[in-house]
Amino acid sequence: MSMELVTSDSTNSASPIGPRAIRRIVILVFVLGIGGMIAGSILDSNGFAITFGLITAVAALALVLVTQVSPPGALAKPGESAPLVVDERLAADLESRIDALVAEGADETQVRKLVGRAIELGRQQ
Repeated sequence: MSMELVTSDSTNSASPIGPRAIRRIVILVFVLGIGGMIAGSILDSNGFAITFGLITAVAALALVLVTQVSPPGALAKPGESAPLVVDERLAADLESRIDALVAEGADETQVRKLVGRAIELGRQQ
C-alpha cells in the first residue's frame, strides 16, 4: 500500500487577508454603524437609524463568526504565542496506539521519535 503526502501550495491556499484584519474591519463597520444609528436618531430619521442598526447587527454576527472559525492563535497579537490546545481523546488514542506497537515488539524510543517527526511535519502544513 502506497502512502503519498498531500501538500498544499501556500500561494494558492493562503488568504490575502488574515482573520485579524477581517476582525478589525468588522469592528470598524460595527462602530460606524453605531454612529449611524445615533446620527439617524439625532436627525429624527427612523429609516436612517434602522438601516445602520441592521448594518451593525450584521457586523456583530460577522464578528462572532470570524472569531469562532479562526484557528487557535490566529487572532493573537504578533509576537504572542498561540495557546496550546490539546484534544484529550486524540492524545489518549495516540498513546494507546504507541503502547500497542511497543507491546508487539517495536522500540518505544523509535516509535516516539517517529510520532514527534510526524507532528513536526503536520505543523509545517
